[in-house]
Amino acid sequence: MSSVQPVASTPPVASTPTATAGRHGPADELEALKRRQQSAWSAGDYAVIGTTLQIVGETLCETLDLRSGERVLDVAAGNGNAALAAARRFCRVTALDYVPALLERAGARAAADGLALEFLEADAEQIPLPDASFDAVLSTFGVMFTPDQERAARELARVCRPGGRIGLASWTPEGFIGRLFAVLGTFVPPPAFARPPSLWGTERRLADLFGAVARDIRTARRHFTFRYPSPERWLEIFRTYYGPMQKTFAALPPERQGALETEILALLARLDRGGGRGLVIDGEYLEAVVTVS
Repeated sequence: MSSVQPVASTPPVASTPTATAGRHGPADELEALKRRQQSAWSAGDYAVIGTTLQIVGETLCETLDLRSGERVLDVAAGNGNAALAAARRFCRVTALDYVPALLERAGARAAADGLALEFLEADAEQIPLPDASFDAVLSTFGVMFTPDQERAARELARVCRPGGRIGLASWTPEGFIGRLFAVLGTFVPPPAFARPPSLWGTERRLADLFGAVARDIRTARRHFTFRYPSPERWLEIFRTYYGPMQKTFAALPPERQGALETEILALLARLDRGGGRGLVIDGEYLEAVVTVS
């Protein structure tokens, strides 16, 4: 059975020198960006997209070699792919996200599969859980979107016990989704202080984020294959259900919406290997396992 623990979705950023000034933007700007992102992920219905990515959570759990009874936290869990995968391996799992509707979808999936999960509505940059309370901390295409990357990384490491593992799956800058976000950014540019989420999909950035707390960082480049009936159908689904894309289109006047649609379809055409038998695109992501010292 699943249980839900409501916690404040977006606690305020602490007023520390790191948070209030410097290259990442003042605290109020980071908080405003977080609110916009939360609104974007709450728009549409990400679960329609997220469910198709289930294999990534399963693969990550196999790479982590999860064992029965281990305490596992899935951060920015969305509709629960990695959390469900860990629960299938008889782990004690908590799924954390700041979008209540996504946790509800994850709960419905857990109930349908007869899996025991706990759910926590909270911010990945301020996890309301004790230090060293988990054997493994996971995030698949989730924590990479946090505005304050350093703070999020510190939180992942803080709640993971010494010798525990942090498992991440993050889209790479060179891959399909990284290139898609680059296209979206040319039409609606992100704030100047914001770091690209796809930096989490690089070995160098992971070394910057976790090098001080890691005994070991292992990475592998993997691919998730997007399979859709056609480029036009892919665009229709993502424009309808994928919050960041929905918000980008909504921010543009009609003529610019048409131009963005043309750019996205051109990107799909360049990457499609379906040979006219449906859209088939390999989306590269970086799978990483950080062993905490």
